[in-house]
Amino acid sequence: MINMKRFTRHVQAAFALSVLICAGACKKSNDAVTVSTPPFQSGQAVSSSSPLSGSIKGTMLSGQTYSVAGDITVNAGDTLVIQPGVTVKITGQYDFIVRGTFLSLGTQASPIWITTGTAHQDQPFSSITASLASDPALKGGWYGINCDTTCSLFVMKWTHVEFAGATFASTPPVSGLTANTASYEIFFQNPNGIFVMEDSWIYGSTDDAVRITDGKISVMRNTFEKCGSNTGEALNVKSGTVGDIAYNLFVGAATNGTKMSNAGATAIQANLHCYNNTYVDCGYRSDTYAGHGGSIDLEKQGKAYIYNNLIVDSRVGLRIVNTADTTNSLYGNTYNYGDSLSVADMFYSVGDVTHPQTTDIPTPSSYLPSGYTEGASYDGTSVVSVGNPQFKNFPLPNYQYQNYNYASGFDFHLNSTSPAIGKGYTSFAPLAVVPVSANFGATAITTPGSDMGCYQSNGTGNQH
Repeated sequence: MINMKRFTRHVQAAFALSVLICAGACKKSNDAVTVSTPPFQSGQAVSSSSPLSGSIKGTMLSGQTYSVAGDITVNAGDTLVIQPGVTVKITGQYDFIVRGTFLSLGTQASPIWITTGTAHQDQPFSSITASLASDPALKGGWYGINCDTTCSLFVMKWTHVEFAGATFASTPPVSGLTANTASYEIFFQNPNGIFVMEDSWIYGSTDDAVRITDGKISVMRNTFEKCGSNTGEALNVKSGTVGDIAYNLFVGAATNGTKMSNAGATAIQANLHCYNNTYVDCGYRSDTYAGHGGSIDLEKQGKAYIYNNLIVDSRVGLRIVNTADTTNSLYGNTYNYGDSLSVADMFYSVGDVTHPQTTDIPTPSSYLPSGYTEGASYDGTSVVSVGNPQFKNFPLPNYQYQNYNYASGFDFHLNSTSPAIGKGYTSFAPLAVVPVSANFGATAITTPGSDMGCYQSNGTGNQH
């Protein structure tokens, strides 16, 4: 495990020395001296001169392209740092196995890419069946980044992770995974560990894109596209997971954009604050669990605060299952929009216990029948295509919503006249269970916003 205090002392000492050298060499004047902070580095530089495989530690250097030609492992006690602007090209069905510390520290100006290099197919599907047969994003070109229980720190910032999810033909390299099943794009499982994923992009997977079974988490301001082939969630968190899920954009997930569950029933109850996320066209490729999946799912004694989420043309709206910890969960200010009766009829999932809130949009009393009870069917005809949230660039109404599964070329910010602006609830705080740090934690834990969804009119929230 990385010694944070020791690293911090080394960085501070190096910074102080550079200032002293400059002070001695420069003439005395009132001129301001600007000292740039170099990218964080741990250990020796990793060479990019030959393909990588086997054990790896140290730092992948800014601007370099690294080729991966076999499984690579970050051993327990070791650290891998990836600096801004690095491209990691996976050339076959290989695995990132993390038993130590993983720090992927891209920036907005210089993001990191972990990819096969396969071209995106960003156009509407001709059909879901055709997409499953042809789209490489749903086929799994490599395994993924799989963290063992000894990985105590995982930080990913401004990083693209693409085309993962290959099926394990033999026993997987870390516990918690099963042979003959698809890998997750990212898997984390340390109950005492820190998991930070912010300002990053996930493109494609064959099952869950990100699966967290234990840990303190902050998952903020990311974009998830085309997650899951004919099953899987974009983000699936289980028992032992505590933290914040906010300002993420989910487009075209096979099942749910976000699933929160206490499955596993560890000593630490799953407890999440899920707020200000945007879900578009989710829930249409899952071939199992009728009536299950589309935007947000809370079940199996999971506990959550769920507010300010914008759900557009997704198969099922906010779904609270009767097995969830409803006594200790709170939710409201959900914005629903649907371009078909089948979508409008599932703003409140039939057979479940989602309770309509007066703060929801459209106002539940405007279309639910008198005496409506949780889980009952209803007629949503009057709210089909009502309340367009007015994205800056995305076609609504959209009667081909099942075939739009990508974000590239669109702009999901809200127009200034959007009815979603100013309708959020802000009188609660993030759980904020991870440290705030440039290298060893979250850059920022963004508090709840007053506008529905992941893009805020004041410029905060998702930065993609």
